[in-house]
Amino acid sequence: MTTDVELTISGMTCASCANRIERKLNKLDGVEASVNYATEKARVRFAETVTPEALLRTVEAAGYSAALPPERTNEPQDGPDRGDPELDALRNQLVVSALLTVPVIAMAMVPALQVEYWQWLSLTLAAPVAVWGAWPFHRAAVLNARHGATTMDTLVSVGVTAAFGWSLVALLWGSAGEPGMTHAFELSVNRTDGLSNIYLETAAGVTTFLLAGRWFEKRSKRRAGDALRALLDLGAKDVVVLRDGVETPLPADRLAVGDVFVVRPGEKVATDGVVESGTSAVDASMLTGEPVPVEVGPGDAVTGATVNAGGRLVVRATRVGSDTRLAQMARLVEEAQSGKARAQRLADRVSGVFVPIVIALAVGTLGFWLGTGVETSAAFAAAVSVLIIACPCALGLATPTALLVGTGRGAQLGILVRGPEALEQTRRVDTVVLDKTGTVTTGRMTLVDVVAADGTGPADVRRLAGVLESASEHPIARAVADGHTGAVEDFVNLPGRGVRGSVEGHDVVVGRPALLAELGHPLPDRLVDTVDRAEAAGRTAVAVAWDGAARGVLVVADGVKDTSAEAVSRFRALGLAPVLLTGDNERAARAVAREVGIDDVVAGVMPEDKVEHVRRLQAEGRVVAMVGDGVNDAAALAQADLGIAMGAGADVAIEASDLTLVRGDLRVAADAVRLSRRTLGTIRSNLVWAFGYNVAALPLAAAGLLNPMLAGAAMALSSVFVVANSLRLRTFR
Repeated sequence: MTTDVELTISGMTCASCANRIERKLNKLDGVEASVNYATEKARVRFAETVTPEALLRTVEAAGYSAALPPERTNEPQDGPDRGDPELDALRNQLVVSALLTVPVIAMAMVPALQVEYWQWLSLTLAAPVAVWGAWPFHRAAVLNARHGATTMDTLVSVGVTAAFGWSLVALLWGSAGEPGMTHAFELSVNRTDGLSNIYLETAAGVTTFLLAGRWFEKRSKRRAGDALRALLDLGAKDVVVLRDGVETPLPADRLAVGDVFVVRPGEKVATDGVVESGTSAVDASMLTGEPVPVEVGPGDAVTGATVNAGGRLVVRATRVGSDTRLAQMARLVEEAQSGKARAQRLADRVSGVFVPIVIALAVGTLGFWLGTGVETSAAFAAAVSVLIIACPCALGLATPTALLVGTGRGAQLGILVRGPEALEQTRRVDTVVLDKTGTVTTGRMTLVDVVAADGTGPADVRRLAGVLESASEHPIARAVADGHTGAVEDFVNLPGRGVRGSVEGHDVVVGRPALLAELGHPLPDRLVDTVDRAEAAGRTAVAVAWDGAARGVLVVADGVKDTSAEAVSRFRALGLAPVLLTGDNERAARAVAREVGIDDVVAGVMPEDKVEHVRRLQAEGRVVAMVGDGVNDAAALAQADLGIAMGAGADVAIEASDLTLVRGDLRVAADAVRLSRRTLGTIRSNLVWAFGYNVAALPLAAAGLLNPMLAGAAMALSSVFVVANSLRLRTFR
């Protein structure tokens, strides 16, 4: 017998950390583990011979922290504003380091600021940054060294330590500490012993830049769990239970199977159950995507967190807690998120080769110059120059600057980008799956046609039906009412069939054609044809009669957005194959697909089916983007390679997505893909330049021909290029 558990992991700094933890866990007998760096979670399946405590000890032995999940209920375990000590500490380090670093860089680069003892002032300001500010990198470097591994953290730590350490040597034992010392702007290439130069601005600047990148990444990863909290938060918090005929208020999480509870109009159904008495229309669009409420009566099943749109219901609970449909959807989201491919940063991948080469080159440089008989200080200067020039200043700027500019421009255009993981998927996406309701369509019922019987005016049909329906809260009734108001007498609601009442002296009936037939008001052939055409197009036909005769038919539908057809053509232009995926019925889905130009349609699916369809497309080798707006789309958005949520939709859909569109315009989804691809391209060109600069400068450093000003100018030029290249994203249209 095996058990599944999800561990929360802290202390990981790159993808290689996740790989290391995964290897350690999988070495245990009877353990299968998958560690996700992006979500900081480990999904572990283990045999009875292994205890959860043994899993925690294994992770801790690898140098990281792990925790078991709290017991899940319908209530979110933490509020949305809960603190994150690791993120808060990183922010504090970034803010303090930035404040201390700015004057250090200013003094090093502007000779006019180099007062008599400026170098000692620089040391005072830079020391906390190089030691305390860079502590996350130093700690990770030591941890990696214990496991015989090197990452970008190793290079950052070694580079910062080398720059700061050599500056300290030059100040204490060289001529750099003498009063009046300045950094002259000499760009000549000559060999120097290095003891008259300091590199404090390099140590402080690199630390601050990389802390900014680390904080941005950590903040985006922290939100990975928000989808789950948003989904659990949809559930009802309180419920009124019927016990011996007495209504007793209770917290919803105290409901037990078999309890009978009351759901009044406008309230959420507290948990999954079966209707004991009462009839109503229940808005289940969060589950099905179907904009038309479902009519329920005694014996019908209802789902927790759906909304009672009509009459009073008495429901017997059949499933509670972790067994409910809502909890199952939460698990779907969780599993889809944790199953995402790990975002392997290019910098981390290259560093696996680059870092050992740089360290070996520095050691080789020291040995070579000592072997040729030059002064020991000159040999050390050349070796340290190799480490300093390799210190990834431009590399530290490459990703965060492009992300900040790209995401800032996206925000101006109504596109919110979750983080680098989202960008890495956009280039490979070849299929876009579109939810129908609220994404391609408006998501609300509207009146689209009025057909009157012979001898009756369409305006009269619309007015009398609208006034009568204004007395009802049903979503179809609101579409028919469409702003009409007036006096209604003797109003009667016929659940699931229609309404009747007296308007302007007429006995008016509005509802299903079958209701009118029941009352002896059959539709003439012309109106029957209208009903058939409407239903064939996936629309809803509402019949109207007064004074003993059928007078007309109103057609309501979830209308297609004006921009959807253009958006689909833009997706095709980007090389994306569109697929319409919906919980709505086949006829409605096909009608919408024809209108916007989509050939591939999958209709009548539940949330778990949406996830399965996305997985099926991925199994076929496709890279899938999913666009949706409802709770029922959340798991599919999390499962897709790229999840795009419409900002007007449910919070859980937004939290489960990679990109969020503030506006409900589907064309912005195409713009989001274009912007993401452009931003990713900028990051990659920045990284290529940053590594290229290092590769070109390393031979000069190893030859001892790189003086401090030339090194500083080259490093500054590299950083300026990266920033300028990133700023080009501001021109995105």
